[in-house]
Amino acid sequence: MITKQRKAEQVQSLVEKFKKVNSYYFIDFTGMNVETTLQFRRELKKKQMELKVAKNTLLERALSEAGNLPGLKDGFRGPTGVIFGYGDPIEPARILKERIEKFQQPIFKGAVVEGIAYGADQLKTLAALPSKSDIIASILGSLDAPISGIIGSINAVIRDLAYLIEEVAKKNSQ
Repeated sequence: MITKQRKAEQVQSLVEKFKKVNSYYFIDFTGMNVETTLQFRRELKKKQMELKVAKNTLLERALSEAGNLPGLKDGFRGPTGVIFGYGDPIEPARILKERIEKFQQPIFKGAVVEGIAYGADQLKTLAALPSKSDIIASILGSLDAPISGIIGSINAVIRDLAYLIEEVAKKNSQ
């Protein structure tokens, strides 16, 4: 039996994590044995993620105490784990999608990414979103495109002017 003090410590630890991360994903890990779970945790840790398991009531209390964080609309049912994403907020969705397609485990319950809640049926949508680095690269490329176009136009005018001067010089020398 867990003591009240230990429960309070767990809730406080979860509250800190919920406030610190940019995404969190809820999963049902039913059917995953210890070895599979450990392997999954290692895979997540390599990519700046963490899996935490707690009683549903403690998770609900932690979400409530963290304040203004959306959770699951239907509440928690069955064993629930939370994947906390510290890096790219979309990467956990990609890992979960790949793992579910390969092993049919764990079961995706929902997620909150950048403050927006996603339901259990939206994992494929989440996994298909571009990563933050892809979005930033796209924006920088878009900003760079007009500058490259201007430089190309200026170079074309200078090249045409040089060609014209060369042709006039040829005509005058004849």
